[in-house]
Amino acid sequence: MRRRTFLSGLGALGAMGLVGCGSKSKAGEYVADPGSLQVYSSQHENLTKAWVEAFTASTGIKVQIRKGSDSSMGHQIVAEGSSSPADVFLTENSPAMTLVERAKLLAPVEDATRAQVPANLVPSSKAWTSIAARSTVLVYNPSKLAQTDLPKSLMELSGPEWKDRWGCAPGGADFQAIVAGMLAGQGEQKTTEWLDGLKTNARALQNNIATMKSVNAGEIPCGVIYHYYWYRDQAGTKEGSGNTALHYFRNQDPGAFVSLSGGAVLAGSKKPAEARKFLAYVTSKEGQKVLVDSQSMEYAVGTGVASAPALPPLNTLQAPPVDPFTLNSDDVSRLMTDAGIL
Repeated sequence: MRRRTFLSGLGALGAMGLVGCGSKSKAGEYVADPGSLQVYSSQHENLTKAWVEAFTASTGIKVQIRKGSDSSMGHQIVAEGSSSPADVFLTENSPAMTLVERAKLLAPVEDATRAQVPANLVPSSKAWTSIAARSTVLVYNPSKLAQTDLPKSLMELSGPEWKDRWGCAPGGADFQAIVAGMLAGQGEQKTTEWLDGLKTNARALQNNIATMKSVNAGEIPCGVIYHYYWYRDQAGTKEGSGNTALHYFRNQDPGAFVSLSGGAVLAGSKKPAEARKFLAYVTSKEGQKVLVDSQSMEYAVGTGVASAPALPPLNTLQAPPVDPFTLNSDDVSRLMTDAGIL
């Protein structure tokens, strides 16, 4: 428990030292420009910049970005409380957003903005909205693992027959969001048993890209990642994925979990009208087209906007019906720490 608290503290301190676009730095301290809309973002830098540049070009509103990871940004906003300079918060995964929501620091999303996204991609609390999505997949090396021998469920990977045959990045927010989805859908006992199996059987790697490259090199037969890492590499040199293929679990399996990137306006925003306009832009057809054109290979979530043609349609993935409002990063950290994974 002490180690988890220490790491969380490090994450918050790390966020404090990060300087966003157009910001000024004094002794490593972030200084918010009072003339700019403040966007705290843990989304991918290129995508956030693309949204900001297109929004400013469209509206003339200046934006300053403060960058950090899901955990560091979420804890930073909670630590700052109602005095936070943040006007908008963008996440990669939803547990960081629910952390801020539970601290009652979010303003309700306007009806017109929520209406730009399908109802099943908006949390029941309506305090924030999805802005992008990513699917859990199993990347595998066909020379090491035949298609007929693929696991039928993510839950199978906890078994002894998979010892040293799969990998993941348990220290990252991406994988912890997958575990949060499992916890919400399968309950604490099954999730705890699965994590115990992970600790015994899986190879822990640095991140999704390292996992994919390890599978590509034949070091392990398969690994759990998010889909877009594979599709981005495939669209490029295929250096990290040329020897691999993807397996989609579907059938509402925990391995078919779709994680939603979140967007919200802070209740204490100093520029609430501009903040609401930014969130409305990101979820609009124009803003979602910016996502697709950015080559991030994340799923667009805006109604009437098609994702990159290479991706299987989001509505064909048969994801488990998990309300993103229920995903709890603190519970996941506790379970993974108790299992000796974090």
